[in-house]
Amino acid sequence: MNVPVGREHRHLSLRFENAKQAFHDFVQATRAPQLKALQESADSSASLSPNSSMTTKELQEYWRNEKRQCRQVKLLFEIPSTRIVEHHLSKYVMYKIIILQTGSFDSNKSVIERRYSDFEKLHRNLLEEFSEEMEDVTFPKKTLTGNFTEEVINERKLAFKDYLRLLYSMKYIRRSKKFIDFLTRRELQEAYGCLRGGHYTKALEILLEVIGLQERLTRGNPVAIVPTLCAIVVCHKDLENPASAFEYGEKALSRLHVRTSHRYYIPLLETMITLAYELGKDFLSLQEKLEEWKAKKDPIRVFTLKELAVREYVQ
Repeated sequence: MNVPVGREHRHLSLRFENAKQAFHDFVQATRAPQLKALQESADSSASLSPNSSMTTKELQEYWRNEKRQCRQVKLLFEIPSTRIVEHHLSKYVMYKIIILQTGSFDSNKSVIERRYSDFEKLHRNLLEEFSEEMEDVTFPKKTLTGNFTEEVINERKLAFKDYLRLLYSMKYIRRSKKFIDFLTRRELQEAYGCLRGGHYTKALEILLEVIGLQERLTRGNPVAIVPTLCAIVVCHKDLENPASAFEYGEKALSRLHVRTSHRYYIPLLETMITLAYELGKDFLSLQEKLEEWKAKKDPIRVFTLKELAVREYVQ
């Protein structure tokens, strides 16, 4: 059906042009890859251009869809497989959890394993702090028999997947320490245990796996991953990889530029001065920051970066 090109339609077309230009400017300003992809998608929708006969309702729906695609990147949870573990007198099921970012390639995924009792502990902890938010959240109940049958295991796989998805959908819960600890603490404990034992290669391998997940879980709190970044610096330094140590040190330092009272700030700064000198980089500016901090503070006992790192996650 042909719609007459009248004043109202020209007005709608103009509004659409303005909206599309605003969206284009936003994409250019942010330069985020996912938004670039979205712009390409918008450009490919030339058939829905102001030259077509779009009603007010169609224009509103179009813009709503555009805004939906601009929302913050989300995480997805999958539980593709399980394994039965028999250890001494105990027997239990380990659930393989894959955590990936929407719209990302498989290289960004994180893989962890948790058992029923881990989920159960998480649920109890969250009920203590978020009783109202958890009011309608159901948890898979224990069964006296049949826990290792294929039917029960498959049901729990689906139930735990939905459970994690629901928890993540609630802002206060997904940002809570208890939820983040459930997804990262076991791996961090293992990594710091290796670090304390001098097994730096193994510690580094685990830390590099977990740091990506930590970053995605703590987007609103960049300081939260500073200890992990510093542990990576310690591992690289002891493995005589000064360039890599300096790279991760810069990442940690950038998160502390307004948090100079943080316990890691001075130990990190001292380590970065040593690394910069060793690599022939500018260490004087770092030295100036250190002297500036010392001039403002009373002399106190400051641990080295390694001394701080080995104190993390001591069971």
